[in-house]
Amino acid sequence: MSADLSATSAVITEELLEVAEAPGTWTQAFRRLRRNRAAVVSAVVIAFFYLVAIFSRFLAPYDPTLVHFDAISAPPAWMPGGSWAYPLGTDGVGRDVLSRLIYGARISMTIGLVPVVFYLLIGGSIGLIAGYAGGMVDTILMRVVDVFYALPDLLIIITLVTLLRETVIGSLLSGMVLLLAALALFNWVGTARLVRGQVLAYKEMAYVEAARALGMSSVRIVLRHILPHVLAPVIVQITFTIPGAIAAEAVLSFIGIGIRPPTPSWGNMIQDGFGALFTQPWMAIAPAICIALVTLAFTFLGDGLRDALDPHMRV
Repeated sequence: MSADLSATSAVITEELLEVAEAPGTWTQAFRRLRRNRAAVVSAVVIAFFYLVAIFSRFLAPYDPTLVHFDAISAPPAWMPGGSWAYPLGTDGVGRDVLSRLIYGARISMTIGLVPVVFYLLIGGSIGLIAGYAGGMVDTILMRVVDVFYALPDLLIIITLVTLLRETVIGSLLSGMVLLLAALALFNWVGTARLVRGQVLAYKEMAYVEAARALGMSSVRIVLRHILPHVLAPVIVQITFTIPGAIAAEAVLSFIGIGIRPPTPSWGNMIQDGFGALFTQPWMAIAPAICIALVTLAFTFLGDGLRDALDPHMRV
């Protein structure tokens, strides 16, 4: 009998040690993400563009607004008449295309990242409150969300930016502040709905009921027992939202109501190149390739994160 008890005790101890030594959820997710080559390459591409944006002042060979009167409309270095002094050539007024492309990364990558913070603050807060409080609070908040969801956001953003373009806020940072505010004001709806749905699912779990029975405050329950479980799908959604913000900036700048010239962004560079599409196509192709690379990178990274954070996946 004692031998059986000893064997049983040894098995239980071994199982407990295995559980204790088992990697956590985030560690497992990171391991799965590392095995996804497309996601890893995408993360490297995204990091590269953010590093270019951060160190653009040191990487750009020239000031992006400097006019080179001796090299107006110069072709790229690999074309006849080109020079390696201007690897991607110059535009119609003599500004170096490579320098403008590098400095444009600062605007476009910032536009992609900053609005997401407001999506999380506005949409995340509304989703948490509505999902956990329920009842009339949930009804009122979700009706507000439905109103914003029904609005044609791009049309309203265009109208808002156009009306306020000549005001003080419209001139701050070459119009970037107004553009960030307009994007943040209307695109938080998806985050609110996602967070609310997750909260509704997790607030009925046994451990949440136990915490509530022990007298734990609602704020502590939300922050400690619900929010950590909501983060995974929100992180995945963020990676799909950032390319949309970058594309929105490009569209608004392309139609002339985004970033004010001569400050370069990939959007207004495409606008400048569109007018010379048949004579200087590289002016539009270069920023278009950058936008496409960033968009694809975030898309592949989002797919990788979705698979890595799937609780049904195994190490």
